[in-house]
Amino acid sequence: MKKPIKKTWMIASALTLGMAVLTPLQAGATSVETTDNSSITVQLEQKITGTIKDIYSESDGMILKGKDGKNYFISLFKFSDEQLEKMNLVEGQEISVEGGLVEDYSDFYTFDVFKKSLPKEVTQEDLSKLEKLFNEMKHVQKEFTKGVELTDEEIEKKREELQKIYEEMHKITKPYILANWQPQSFEEYMEEYGFNEKNIIIKENDNAQLKVIYEEWIKLKKSGDEEKANKKYEEFDKILEPYLDALNAPETFEEFMDSYKKVTEFLDIPAETLAKLKTLHGDLQKALKDGNDELYDKLYEEFFGLLNQFEKPQTFEEFMADFEFEVSEADSKQLKQLYEEYLALDEKEEQEKKWDDFYNILAPYIKANEEILISASKVTINGQDYLPQH
Repeated sequence: MKKPIKKTWMIASALTLGMAVLTPLQAGATSVETTDNSSITVQLEQKITGTIKDIYSESDGMILKGKDGKNYFISLFKFSDEQLEKMNLVEGQEISVEGGLVEDYSDFYTFDVFKKSLPKEVTQEDLSKLEKLFNEMKHVQKEFTKGVELTDEEIEKKREELQKIYEEMHKITKPYILANWQPQSFEEYMEEYGFNEKNIIIKENDNAQLKVIYEEWIKLKKSGDEEKANKKYEEFDKILEPYLDALNAPETFEEFMDSYKKVTEFLDIPAETLAKLKTLHGDLQKALKDGNDELYDKLYEEFFGLLNQFEKPQTFEEFMADFEFEVSEADSKQLKQLYEEYLALDEKEEQEKKWDDFYNILAPYIKANEEILISASKVTINGQDYLPQH
């Protein structure tokens, strides 16, 4: 059975969430207009103490369970790598955070954050140009996250706009980046592929050839000749291709099923169904290798449509256990009835209607428990304060 609700929310800059309603502190509260034209009072500068629930890549941030019972996503973009290393964040740790409320994950990525990745030699004049282009880029990106439905033509036009802005920014940053670029040695570069871990040995002749091409590629990159550098790397890639194929050998059907069964319970699958699934799995791998997206999508739907018929459905109690919040007794009773009716249905259209009824009851609880987005400007751990370095 297809999981009806995705219960894990991943961080994505294109994801838009409505502004969360906060209980204002006595000082510094202000009125904010929401998308439905109502007015809510929020505290734009927050101070939260809580326990770290989850840590994303260091530059992204963490999920904090506040002592107030609310969930927060705390962005740490403003802090340097050295500061993040010193913080040594671990799950279960209690910390205090001060910072500003933002509406959307993409709002965390400001020009100051972008500027951190630039070489120090970038002139003030070029920084001003980059800031103007960056703000134009953010403006165009906002069009994708406003919840306004765009036509394919409008989407393509905005992508072209973004591409032009990226190219203009790249023209400005490229000379500085190349001047500061310290390329890895050939040996270091090759080690990162992980061939040794899979006992894949590159032939001596191929290795010698790859080293020569790699060093020629570095010279061309340093000179700024992108076209010739790209062609040179194609030569490198062509020699390396069979080794990469061996490194990234497609998962067998048996390997797929073993890993899938670790996270999903199945009823007994008949031998003839397993044989059909194995054939479909092989066809899926071929469609993927051939780049046949249309066929891949069709086979994917067929494969999982068949496989899901044997997935052991969770009970209502098991399903709800994954959510941290509790629903009222009356709603729980209604949800359980709808859930069990959903499982009993065979027709996809009828299932979708039943699930809409289920979701309409559950949605307000999910909305109320979404993470409040905070851009951290101060972090306190074990009495040690960390402030962004400017």
